[in-house]
Amino acid sequence: MQIGGQIAVVTGGGSGLGAATARHLAAKGARVAILDFDLERAKTVAHELDGIAVQADVSDEAGVNAALEKVETALGAAPRIAINCAGVGMAARIVGREGKLSFDVFEKTLRVNLFGTYNVMSHAARRMAELDPLEHGERGVIVNTASVAWQDGQLGQAAYAASKGAIASMCLPAAREFAQFGIRVMSIAPGLFRTPMMEGLPEEVATQITANIPFPSRLGEPEEFALLAEQIVTNPFLNGTTIRLDGAVRLPPR
Repeated sequence: MQIGGQIAVVTGGGSGLGAATARHLAAKGARVAILDFDLERAKTVAHELDGIAVQADVSDEAGVNAALEKVETALGAAPRIAINCAGVGMAARIVGREGKLSFDVFEKTLRVNLFGTYNVMSHAARRMAELDPLEHGERGVIVNTASVAWQDGQLGQAAYAASKGAIASMCLPAAREFAQFGIRVMSIAPGLFRTPMMEGLPEEVATQITANIPFPSRLGEPEEFALLAEQIVTNPFLNGTTIRLDGAVRLPPR
């Protein structure tokens, strides 16, 4: 699918990987709608791109539907490109000090990361299926964000790894289901990237983390995530799989 002239929705587009992806798609000629829990951050990026910003809690099924209705009304059609970058990275041991359990962290992490991704994918796919097919029968592309933690989850990442593993696991059945409509589904599993969360770490911790990355021995740049998202959208034979984008890193236990 050619990006120019298409409508794209990016969740979590107010910062980090989502903002970089929104900017990249806009630079390629897409009309971009940013869905973010933080409306002010979304507005800042959307204004830069001449796009639109819509406040949305991705874990709220009715809220996601209403947000995509606003996108469709504002831009004149349903999006053919949906990139899910919204998520949280909470960490907690399953059983912490003095026997404290972390079910609350597990529930919130899955609600935002997994349920949120499923919500947006569901409502986007339903709308894409009603669009006229493009030249080769394609109607849309959905790109979800997993993480290398789905395979290399570290201590304290049980909830996060579970949420991202589920995103990776549902990629193939979702692609098989939507194939009849000409809708592709892919996942990107980023490794260690230069995002606001990583930039907030102490310098010595960041140095230690970077030392584990074989090549290039640095954090990934959000623009490199965006570049892969572009390649997925434009390559029609990429479907139903999860691509690690990680510089060959394998995360240690802690």
